Amino acid sequence: MHNMFSKLLIVFCSLIITHYSFSQQKHPLTFDDMVSWGRVTDPQISPDGKWVAYTVTYYSKETNKGNSDIWLVSFNGGEARQLTNSPKADKSPRWLPDGKSIAFISARDGEPQIYTVAAAGGEPVKVSSISTGVSGFVVSPDGKYFAFASDIFSDCATDSCNKARNDQMEKSKVKAKIFTTLPYRVWDHYTDGKRSHVFILPSTGGIAIDATPGDYDTPPIDIGGNVDYAFSPDGKELAFVRNTDPMIAVSTNNDIFVVDLQPGKPVGQAKRITDNKANDNQPMYSPDGKYLIYRAMKRPGFEADKYDIILYERATGKRTNLTETYDRSPASVLLSPDGKLVYFTADDQGYHSIYKVMLPTKKVESKIEPLTTKMYITSPGITPDGKTFVFSKTTVRNPHEVWRLDVDGKNLKQITTTNDSSISRIEMNSLEEFWFDGAEGKKVHGLFLKPPFFDPAKKYPLVYLIHGGPQGQWDDITHYRWNAQMFASPGYVVVMVNPRGSTGYGQQFTDEISGDWGGKVFVDLMNGVEYAMNTFPYIDKDRVAAAGASYGGYMVNWIEGHNDKGIFKALVSHDGVFNTVSAAGTTEELWFDEWEFKGTTWDNRELYEKFSPSNFVKNFKTPMLLIHGQLDYRLDVSEGFQMFTALQKMNVPSKMLYFPDEGHWVLKPLNSELWHETVLEWLATYLK
Repeated sequence: MHNMFSKLLIVFCSLIITHYSFSQQKHPLTFDDMVSWGRVTDPQISPDGKWVAYTVTYYSKETNKGNSDIWLVSFNGGEARQLTNSPKADKSPRWLPDGKSIAFISARDGEPQIYTVAAAGGEPVKVSSISTGVSGFVVSPDGKYFAFASDIFSDCATDSCNKARNDQMEKSKVKAKIFTTLPYRVWDHYTDGKRSHVFILPSTGGIAIDATPGDYDTPPIDIGGNVDYAFSPDGKELAFVRNTDPMIAVSTNNDIFVVDLQPGKPVGQAKRITDNKANDNQPMYSPDGKYLIYRAMKRPGFEADKYDIILYERATGKRTNLTETYDRSPASVLLSPDGKLVYFTADDQGYHSIYKVMLPTKKVESKIEPLTTKMYITSPGITPDGKTFVFSKTTVRNPHEVWRLDVDGKNLKQITTTNDSSISRIEMNSLEEFWFDGAEGKKVHGLFLKPPFFDPAKKYPLVYLIHGGPQGQWDDITHYRWNAQMFASPGYVVVMVNPRGSTGYGQQFTDEISGDWGGKVFVDLMNGVEYAMNTFPYIDKDRVAAAGASYGGYMVNWIEGHNDKGIFKALVSHDGVFNTVSAAGTTEELWFDEWEFKGTTWDNRELYEKFSPSNFVKNFKTPMLLIHGQLDYRLDVSEGFQMFTALQKMNVPSKMLYFPDEGHWVLKPLNSELWHETVLEWLATYLK
């Protein structure tokens, strides 16, 4: 008996030691951990419902870039199989209707082109050869045609003309540009007079036909849907999105058009089917071809208005709004295989949920029902039998993986395990939530994250993150720059508040930032940080910093001039606004500023000046790190330079990280590593 007890004691102690050793092997998240993760995107279900194709992108510090390949996994999960292997990007898998082949986009031979590969494996076959390259392709229901977008010169009638023009620009020793219209640049590149057009190509290859000729863009240059063109079920019609306003830089008037397709013949005359002056996009046909379904906004000039799902009866022109009474804005939209149900995703209080609505009939009234809660879901698809969703899901502790879920919201199951091994070795906590009183007593939602190896008896510095948009939200996701776990890893509590302007809390809440950039939203944010400081006893009130990008960068700049209580000991501003007037004159998205500040700078200068951080330079005193990219055409780099100059002139401890080769985001791995090193070093200087 004594020997048995001794043996049990030894086994028990061994288990304790093993558990302790395993836990000790865990470590806080590092940049090398994060950059090593495979980024899983774009799950696509096979026609028989048995397989899922998806893209995985890996980034390398050695090559200083990312590379993606196509993978396959069983619908039931299990070991995944890599289907393509190229040193150049392979992405956007799309099943052909026979289920035996997958079409995808690859840059393996220069410009991105469409290839096909057998699902069983083998050598990919090149299908397209257009000199201007391919993006965003879709497959016709019968599998006979592809539709794709390509940037071309609208006055060029042939591919050889486009190639000659591009070659001439590339070889010319003169790099000067002449502008005659707005916009002349978008996000991180100059348009060079090109337009995006949709082309139709036989799936067996051949000559691509321009289906959207004219001096217009399809899809539009901005605020487009996931897919802005679609084949009808019989393949005889193409629906697409176009903006025909004379100055698209100030217009959100995107409309749905349709055009007849006849094999071997020129495309027909485009017909406009929406006359809404606001944004219409993401057209799709019902399986029986009776309806065209699309998203529509109500207010022209506002890019963050609530979308509604519109049911358009093709034969009669009758329109039915399926979501008018529901106060969430649909993002991705899909149909059940029988065409009786519409599913959509939408932001919802820090998550991205799936909803359903039945198409109205004489016996059934449309009723919207949520199918998921407390989950962040993107890229949803549905199996051919209509019983199961397949989608990408993430949390703050888990990068995106492919999951499945029954359409009744039950039986959630993870299908891919791309990063599970890495995640198991990292000590991370889950997001927690709180609510507090914002401006005018409005309830505002906050998220917070405790540092790894958290000890409630200790005091921790606080990093307060402010999101961009401003019409966006902090979510329970893994982000690759504003990653809450990375900010928590040095031993910080991370707090993220969704103030006025945030999505997922109703359209009125979103609206209440427009025309009031430093008003109620600032009160919300200050109330939020003070609530956290006074509610969570483990936060050290004397060691608090704030950081944000885009609008978040603007707000950090605003805080620099309004840190009256001295709450923040350090600030980090990425791609922020210093001078609202100059920012409005250098951005390419003119409608945004004209909506947010209720007019142009010459018609409503007072409001621009009221909320410009540049007018509060004399109050600058908080140490600040500035970050900006030369190729950021949404918020010009001059905003960062002006802010840095003002800080230096005011003798405020300040530093600027300037990227000559990045835009609004930091995409190159080594630049991203420097970004993280610089930001965390700055925070440590003032918080440790």
